[in-house]
Amino acid sequence: MQFSSMKQQHNPLINDYQNQQSRVMKHFDYDPYTETTYSERLQALQEKNMDRDKLIQALTEMNNQWGAPGSTYDAIERLKEKHSAVVIGGQQAGLLTGPMYTINKVISVIQFAKQQESQLGVPIVPVFWIAGEDHDFDEVNHVFVSEQMRLKKHSLTQQPEGKQPVSDIPIDGEALTSWVDQLFETLPETEHTKQLYHMIQDCWEQSSTYVDFFARFLYQLLDGEPIILADSGHPAMRHLEQEAFSHLIEQQEDISHGVHSAIQQLQEQGYSPSLDVGPNDAHLFYHLNNERVLLVRDDEGNWVGKQNEVLLTTQEVLQTARETPERLSNNVVTRPIMQEWLFPTLAFIGGPGEVGYWAALKPAFHALGMEMPPVQPRLSFTLIDRNVEKTLTKFGINAEYAVEYGLEDSKVTWLAAQHNPPVERVAQEVKDAIRGVHEPLRQMANDMGANLGELGDKNLYYLHSNIDFIEKRLRQAVEEKYDNEIRQFDLAHHAIHPANGLQERIWNPLPFMNNYGPCFIREMAREPFSFRNNHYIVYL
Repeated sequence: MQFSSMKQQHNPLINDYQNQQSRVMKHFDYDPYTETTYSERLQALQEKNMDRDKLIQALTEMNNQWGAPGSTYDAIERLKEKHSAVVIGGQQAGLLTGPMYTINKVISVIQFAKQQESQLGVPIVPVFWIAGEDHDFDEVNHVFVSEQMRLKKHSLTQQPEGKQPVSDIPIDGEALTSWVDQLFETLPETEHTKQLYHMIQDCWEQSSTYVDFFARFLYQLLDGEPIILADSGHPAMRHLEQEAFSHLIEQQEDISHGVHSAIQQLQEQGYSPSLDVGPNDAHLFYHLNNERVLLVRDDEGNWVGKQNEVLLTTQEVLQTARETPERLSNNVVTRPIMQEWLFPTLAFIGGPGEVGYWAALKPAFHALGMEMPPVQPRLSFTLIDRNVEKTLTKFGINAEYAVEYGLEDSKVTWLAAQHNPPVERVAQEVKDAIRGVHEPLRQMANDMGANLGELGDKNLYYLHSNIDFIEKRLRQAVEEKYDNEIRQFDLAHHAIHPANGLQERIWNPLPFMNNYGPCFIREMAREPFSFRNNHYIVYL
């Protein structure tokens, strides 16, 4: 396995953030690229009051449920040390981890924790927050597979009741078995296929929910690499959150108005953070009859469902937080605050979209008397297998260019160069020549009347259409002659730039594991990467 780094362009906000532009950095409490940031943050954490024993107990309970490796329990034990801290990031519990960016985020959390522990000289523990409280099962119930160089959505047939959190959705064994079997039918048989299938089978047979399946599978892939998984929807976590929920409820108005105002400021600066909020949003969900109901505040100050599913007074919501906290859960605004409440967070690792909406959250943290932790953009990877590498080498295509822009333009340029002069240029020259020769005839027709002038223009159009027809047939002949080369371009483009997007946002790691074994994920997790280079090309 080999690596090369590159700078990747994102949306304007994340680009300015990575370039440390002051107009963006003012929306955060820390600059993640300043040398003293993490020593200052660690010092600030020493003043934080938190019940580490209860946190350790909850993490141990969850990880016992998932058959976590010994390295995870060692990591949990390290949280007992007073000066220890965590690097945290998270994602939904996608099937077989979901798109590759989930793995990339896990690797980022592990790597950044290792680097900071080395620099700070205290235990820095990687934590991955599984967003099990999320209820949009359609976002996690599928993977994309390749079918004749097109994307096909391979979805689980199971339909949960209502809007249950993913943590509460029991596995339909028959549906999942069928889904996995059909998925493996799309893969070529390799030396790794049988072992990979049985590993997945063992994980789901020992799991009750899809969060369990996600956690067990991820631990298998990391093979003892020390990391702690935590499910935001687990009852053990909910009971740790009682006090935090109460403070969120009491400060709801300041949180909501502050975030809404920050969004407006960012928009006035020309940014488009991926966060849609209103000034009366409560930023909490209420669980009612297997449904997660998003709450807002009405004119009387009551807490109501957006579709009027429920109506509660502030005292009733506070009572819920104290007595039955499992009936509450966080949304995208309050989840970061809850993470900060529960963990001694040295840094949060986020993707480009997350960094974008965290830019609006500083007022929410401050409303609860908290600092926002340093927000470190995660690492990004593109995997290039041997066949794709051969194609890039054969046609002299720079890998960084291919990752950024795909291979469509390179294919067109290469095809055009196979005839000298190119078909398109000859066709255009003939059109220009015809237009010049035809000009006196059209001028004469125009002089003799409007109808004849229109006829002259139409005659030129027909002549050009005939040239277009010949040009098209010649291009087809060239493409037929170089059909094998075109297929190589298309396969490489499909692998690197599926649907003209980033590989990590589309492809699941399963096909790569089938070809090369799961060990490449462990190797990546153990490889030191600089966070100054936000994208790496991995040659398998």
